[in-house]
Amino acid sequence: MRSLSDPKGRKHRKRSGASVEQSTKPDRGFWIVTAILGLISLGGILYFWMIPTVEPWLPPEGGHPGDQVDWLFRFMASSAALLYTYVVGYIIYFAIRFRRRRSDPDDALGVNLHDNPKLEAAWTIVPTLFVILLSVLSIRIWYVLQVQPTNGLVVESIGRQWYFTFRYPDVNGEVTDQMHLPVNVPVTLNLTSGDVIHSFWVPDMRLKEDMIPGIINTIRFTPTRIGTYQIICTEFCGTGHSEMNKQVMVVQPMAAYQKWYHGWQLRNAHVTNALATATLGGKIQLAGGNVAAGKALFNEKCSACHALGPFNQRIVGPGLLGVLHDPSHPNLVNGDLAVPANVAEILQNGYTGSIGHMPNQAQNGLSNKDIANLVAYLNTLK
Repeated sequence: MRSLSDPKGRKHRKRSGASVEQSTKPDRGFWIVTAILGLISLGGILYFWMIPTVEPWLPPEGGHPGDQVDWLFRFMASSAALLYTYVVGYIIYFAIRFRRRRSDPDDALGVNLHDNPKLEAAWTIVPTLFVILLSVLSIRIWYVLQVQPTNGLVVESIGRQWYFTFRYPDVNGEVTDQMHLPVNVPVTLNLTSGDVIHSFWVPDMRLKEDMIPGIINTIRFTPTRIGTYQIICTEFCGTGHSEMNKQVMVVQPMAAYQKWYHGWQLRNAHVTNALATATLGGKIQLAGGNVAAGKALFNEKCSACHALGPFNQRIVGPGLLGVLHDPSHPNLVNGDLAVPANVAEILQNGYTGSIGHMPNQAQNGLSNKDIANLVAYLNTLK
């Protein structure tokens, strides 16, 4: 049975041998529903643009480009409110409008509509243009976070189990309590980890970035509001993960910041981050490496990037199961033979190639004895 059209553009369906007219053109009910959905969408859009004043759970932004991140959030949320309202609203309306009536016979056919090139072109072109616009807006903010500014204060934060430490120019050692920053001064924040993967999040600054052993991730921002802002780890990093929300970022006037900064210079005047020179460099003595100590070191410093699986079981670097005994991979990533001395050389000097970056001895905080212990443990993996 086929639908029939009359010259006025109406569709029909057969019901018990009779042709029953059912219009497919927008009627008064459709436009009323469209107007109602428009009002609901407008309410949703206004809500998301007014969030800072009506929702106390969204903290006020404390720096730039946090204001741009908030703007992008409102834009995305408003667009989603508009799209969601109309899609769900029309689904409900059409489900009711074209529902099967109890009086319809079992073999009744609904309206046979298909092939609407204009409609299909519209729902292809409009979302495509929206995605392109969203990409442009997002990349502009990403560029600010990653590239600008290039001047100002450079600070490093190291994630540890289970706290954050901070390094400042001309301050020996690490600051272990709070992160202090002067207001309205651009900051380049370098993030890494001393053990497992952590994630650095300051909600008020709209900043979040992973902290990965051996890798430095950078974000750039300018704190613009004096205050104290919570720092939270958002990557599960072990049994003490829930404790990594006790430290804060303190944004203060320049005079107060300089007083705090000089205090830490005096406090850490005789402190150093470096390992003792005698423990670094030179030929690694592999004899007497401790397997148990090497296993503990591997779990602490290596397991975030290397799995105890086959070579192609990658996390960041390749799997290390049987690294010294796997006939399918007789060479290491640098092309050298897979023997203990060459593994020790990579641990000591690091490696950068197509497969990625392996931090060197100093970056991983390894002594010569640590390397000997790690090689002894890797030699047991078969």
